[in-house]
Amino acid sequence: MSIVSRYPSLRWAAPAAVAAIAVGATALVSGTAGAAAPLPKRSAAQLLVDLQSADQAVGSGTVVQKADLGLPALPTAGGSGSSDLSSLISGNHTLRVWYDGPSKVRLALMGTLGESDVIRNGSDLWTWSSDNNAATHRRLPANATAESKRAATDLVAPGGTPQQIAAQALAAIDPTTKVTTAGTARVAGRNAYELVLAPKDTASLIGQVRIAIDAVQKVPLRVQVIGKNATKPALEVGFTQISFATPAGSQFRFTPPPGVKLTEGTVPLPDAEQLDAAKSAATSAAAGVTPTVSGTGWTSVLQTQLPAGADGAAGLERSAEGRATGLAPILGALPRVSGSWGSGRLLRSNLVTVLLMDNGRVLAGAVTPDRLYQAAAQPIPTPTATATK
Repeated sequence: MSIVSRYPSLRWAAPAAVAAIAVGATALVSGTAGAAAPLPKRSAAQLLVDLQSADQAVGSGTVVQKADLGLPALPTAGGSGSSDLSSLISGNHTLRVWYDGPSKVRLALMGTLGESDVIRNGSDLWTWSSDNNAATHRRLPANATAESKRAATDLVAPGGTPQQIAAQALAAIDPTTKVTTAGTARVAGRNAYELVLAPKDTASLIGQVRIAIDAVQKVPLRVQVIGKNATKPALEVGFTQISFATPAGSQFRFTPPPGVKLTEGTVPLPDAEQLDAAKSAATSAAAGVTPTVSGTGWTSVLQTQLPAGADGAAGLERSAEGRATGLAPILGALPRVSGSWGSGRLLRSNLVTVLLMDNGRVLAGAVTPDRLYQAAAQPIPTPTATATK
């Protein structure tokens, strides 16, 4: 099965994939050291097959992240060296990762003076922050299904590794993407091939996405996202050290330190009836709440409407809810914009632009603000099968 077939919902979403990278936990400093040894030539098609067939079930390593998106200084964005997981949106960060199959995963964000961990060890799910010496411990119910266990892992395992980000980028490949190779590289002391994804539409803010693929293990070692007409990556995620040996079991056992503030509980897992009800509710939701897409490929614009009763940008700035959740100061740091389409707040970066309108409408894409304003002047497109597949 191809990458695109496995991720059909992202077939149209090249800019959305990059937006997810920018918001979710993103990009990393290069682990390149020295020149790569001569390698047999491989085509772009062969490298895509390599990525699809690779299965890195065990391993560990150090990932160094760097995000230089040109974002405004947001009140909740931690600086370089912060061990707060929410700080991954900007600056430089170092993560340690260990994995031994899907049931044993650990990620540690290393700060200058602290550390934050997320761990899954079988039925145990832990999070811990040294900044406030607080931990949470959740257990999967004994009757949890395999699907529920995978969902539970997602609750405690934030994105941010080259494998996760490469999967998002590869899922977005469609006819608007040019796929080529760029020779070889040396990453984390290992030889690698470089695969290049680039938009055919030059109106995109994205110039190219480069994926360094281990020449032996076939897994992504580094991902770089480079803006249009830029020479340096705006987003970069890569290993500086990696091992494909099985980590010691002790890496997945967490013992709360003395004085820790511990919160215990059970992971709430929906039963089949609840899942069916949720699907039914999603199907019958108002069309305006369903995300839609206008345009195609790398210059498409993702649009949605906040649920009925939710405040838009102006409302959240004034509301107690906005102050309580920390959204008010974030919105207040963004410039106000207005036009024939209405008014709101604008978030600009080197790769992605987001417009949060006062009426609750949200538009985002790897495009200029003018493209979003044009889309905002039109009614939200009616959701279609192509926008949700």
